[in-house]
Amino acid sequence: VQLQASGGGLVQPGGSLRLSCSVSLDDRAIGWFRQAPGKEREWVSCIPSDGTPAHRNSVGGRFDISRDNARNTVYLQLNALKPEDTGIYYCARSRNRLCVSSSNSYYYPDWGQGTQVTVSS
Repeated sequence: VQLQASGGGLVQPGGSLRLSCSVSLDDRAIGWFRQAPGKEREWVSCIPSDGTPAHRNSVGGRFDISRDNARNTVYLQLNALKPEDTGIYYCARSRNRLCVSSSNSYYYPDWGQGTQVTVSS
């Protein structure tokens, strides 16, 4: 199982980035997570193979998640970025088709290496 997140970088507050997760897609949901320095990893967004994506409250309206099954890629569009969005962003695959708002590896057993997002002026 291989997942690879990419697309991170340094951006000013209010800016945008698009993260990509390269993964062999099937009927399982894919989640995005982040970990800020000195903090625990937290769930950010999730997209099932069908149905409605979900986002944590603090990013709702600013982040958008989508999947391209033909390209085996899941995207996380980050808009109106804030300094508190800084962290390492990871993608992971759910154990089933359901999205769960948790970063527990029980629900998301397959993880890839992350990509750094830094929001700073």
